[in-house]
Amino acid sequence: MLNREPIFDEVRRMLGRGFAQSEVARLDEAIDRALNQTAPPPRQLGLAGRALIRKWEGCAKRRSDGRFEAYPDPGSADGMPWTIGWGSTGPDIRGGVIWTQAECDARFDRDILKYVNEVAQALGDAPTTANQFDALVSFHYNTGAIDRASLTRLHRQGRFAEAQGEFGKWVHNNGPVLAGLEKRRAEEAALYGEA
Repeated sequence: MLNREPIFDEVRRMLGRGFAQSEVARLDEAIDRALNQTAPPPRQLGLAGRALIRKWEGCAKRRSDGRFEAYPDPGSADGMPWTIGWGSTGPDIRGGVIWTQAECDARFDRDILKYVNEVAQALGDAPTTANQFDALVSFHYNTGAIDRASLTRLHRQGRFAEAQGEFGKWVHNNGPVLAGLEKRRAEEAALYGEA
């Protein structure tokens, strides 16, 4: 919290007098406005990022009754992790788990907050456009690698063209290149590069 006393003391010296209560209130309001203008807005996933993630994660394995069942990761050698809905994984997701569309949507809305916060923390105060942020959240949601990816370091350094080129390195799953990952990374890189 900002200590306002030095500001008020300096203005008193400049004016050569004290303040009326209404003047104190007006100065407090002006300081509050100035602080709110300089505080960075909280980072959020935009519509472009949400659409990109949902496109690539899909809400797969729909049953004839309209519900969704968990499935093993088709690109990994051991089928791990088990996945359901919009790419949800975790210790509660395993064979036999079945969710409604509402459960899939609610879990995505809850889980995505974690990824948004982790990307925001990894970027710190680095200048970041909304599209860059959305692309990085999609990347992290799929890879979990925002803290160790060189593209994050390059982004923080303002080397955006180089960071954009790094997306294409994240196309392997247990060794082989997957065509789906190549396409997803290309779309993330394209979104990252949009103004």
